[in-house]
Amino acid sequence: MPVHHRIREQFELGRHLVRTLALTLPLGVLVGSACALFLWSLDRATELRFQHPWLLGLLPLAGAAIGALYQAVGRSVEAGNNLIVDEIHRPGGGVPLRMAPLVLIGTVVTHLCGGSAGREGTAVQMGGSIAGGMLRYLPWVDRSDGPTLLMAGVAAGFGGVFGTPVAGMIFALEVLVVGRMDYRAILPCLSAAIISDRTCVAWGIGHTHYHLASVLPEGIAWQATALDGRLLLWACVGGVLFGLVGLLFAELTHGVHALFKRTIPWPVARPFVAGLVVFGLVFLTGTRDYLGLGVTSPDPEAVTIVSSFNAGGARPWSWFAKLVFTAVTVGGGFKGGEVTPLFFIGAALGNTLAALTGTPVDLLAALGFLAVFAAATNTPLACTMMGVELFGGQYVVYFAVACVTAYLSSGHSGIYLSQRIGTPKHKLHELPDDVTIRTMRETK
Repeated sequence: MPVHHRIREQFELGRHLVRTLALTLPLGVLVGSACALFLWSLDRATELRFQHPWLLGLLPLAGAAIGALYQAVGRSVEAGNNLIVDEIHRPGGGVPLRMAPLVLIGTVVTHLCGGSAGREGTAVQMGGSIAGGMLRYLPWVDRSDGPTLLMAGVAAGFGGVFGTPVAGMIFALEVLVVGRMDYRAILPCLSAAIISDRTCVAWGIGHTHYHLASVLPEGIAWQATALDGRLLLWACVGGVLFGLVGLLFAELTHGVHALFKRTIPWPVARPFVAGLVVFGLVFLTGTRDYLGLGVTSPDPEAVTIVSSFNAGGARPWSWFAKLVFTAVTVGGGFKGGEVTPLFFIGAALGNTLAALTGTPVDLLAALGFLAVFAAATNTPLACTMMGVELFGGQYVVYFAVACVTAYLSSGHSGIYLSQRIGTPKHKLHELPDDVTIRTMRETK
């Protein structure tokens, strides 16, 4: 290549880097600030729910209020994450800016009254909505940048809300198409995720910290000779179980949503009825452990994500109870994500599996935490990296084995119906081009 062509190529690369930073810097700051506000609001709502147990009685009315709000001003954004995925694949009407405040309000109200939901969906929708607003209202932003900027918004939301910017970047690249990633958006996604995470931290918002010490003491680097064959075997076996549970969660959530939609024509009534069902489940199980996020609890005897990392920290059926609570909450029309409940389900199942096999509880809980999420979202690489960012790099081989095995075991299903199948997981499964999880479920 002639020298002047190389110089021109380097100049274009430099211009691309400057332009990317010019777009992702404000996006990351805005999304990170939105994540900080959201996490702060979620903490206050959770504290209020613990202090005032009677708020659970308002859950049906809260669901009706959320349904009415979306019927009044949010019909165009009701598809949530699937709207963003569809818009990235085929740009059309854009992602309305009002998605961000609507999903933030809906999620906080859901958690205030005890709905079992997460936070990832809210953060991703806020990120996509803010990116969509930049495309719509800033004249110097080129419409051709739409898909890339939306992906960067997804990465910023994920990285900011969980404090895992590298996993946020990979998640945004990996979640769109099963088995295929478009690296053209890798720089914007990484930049936006890092800026969002640092902005969230700058606002004084912290994240839950986890500590594993069963396999290698903290500070010891990973070595091939340090691998334990027995633990690798259980990571693989556990991965299969985690994958099947991820599949169960996705199918049950979609099934509950379809049942409510088929039997209750009025959208406002669906979350009202779902709230009644959750209320009934509390009395049926005799515990409130499966309400809200489930990360921590002021009750030292409660089952939580954190308690699941300790021996005896979960009951044998805790994972299934959280699965049912969340499927009814999210499938019934309440707002919030599914990922934090997936963490709970996986960690509790890992705790039970460890008790049955005599393997380290904290390691199996971490594997379940990551692998059920990997199975339900079809993002094994993002979940493996999330494990490194949350738990430490010395366990990366175990994380990868569990996440990849769970991904393969979950089949062509997932919680995001607009996710496309790029490369089938199994050779025997031939699929047409551009098929989505939604179309696969409709043709079954």
